[in-house]
Amino acid sequence: MTALITDSHCHLDFPDFDAERAEVIARAQAAGVHRMVTICTKLRLEPQVRAIAEAHDAVFYAAGTHPMSAADEPMATVDQLVTLSKHPKFVGIGESGLDYHYTADSAEVQKRSLRVHIEAAQETGLPLIIHARAADEDMARILTEGYLAQPYTCVMHCFSSGAGLAKAALDLGFYLSMSGIAAFPKSQELRDIFAAAPLERILVETDSPYLAPPPYRGKRNEPGYTVHTAQVGAELFGLDYAAFAAATEANFDRLFTKARLASPAETGT
Repeated sequence: MTALITDSHCHLDFPDFDAERAEVIARAQAAGVHRMVTICTKLRLEPQVRAIAEAHDAVFYAAGTHPMSAADEPMATVDQLVTLSKHPKFVGIGESGLDYHYTADSAEVQKRSLRVHIEAAQETGLPLIIHARAADEDMARILTEGYLAQPYTCVMHCFSSGAGLAKAALDLGFYLSMSGIAAFPKSQELRDIFAAAPLERILVETDSPYLAPPPYRGKRNEPGYTVHTAQVGAELFGLDYAAFAAATEANFDRLFTKARLASPAETGT
């Protein structure tokens, strides 16, 4: 029997999947990826993302304003995010964060948006989903300031930053999510960061349709390919695949409590 895992971060609403969305979800389930969290990156698109989650038992969703869109989209409000969070399949806040690689010119807007999302995570008790790129110092500072004001939970999605940000996040009790980047041949430094982290703080994801792991690198990624990243994770921690899968499942359930409570295995549906 295939060990079950969860793709903690994908983008099933993206047009890359329009022609075969149901088939992609079915392939993921056949591979043992029994749950997926699809992420809305622009709040005006939330109805479409919600509809995908409503149509598929295996799919949950989160919503926020991606940092690269922060300057082009209306600023989210805490009340708006709190209202969205009342949907039974809405399980996280974001993705939000900071990206200075492509959009450093909007850094101040991104910071304001990030603080709104932190406050929404604090108010709802749902985990904050963070995108971080080329902004390690500001990211560590803002996340820490928010946590010291009022604790919240968080996952550093598709973690590919430096050891300093990893330590700051782990020190706050946050989680690091391993994407296909960790499976790339040239990502040894990143693999070392994951291997040094506590196993109980590790999640896996695809960030599909992006960042397909080998042997699919350069092609469209999809949730079923989470298994390839998880195999690399198992090797890093010296575990067999089933043991690593079980660990990441426990971690996901601990962080995304609302998804655990709504899963068929928990409800008997």
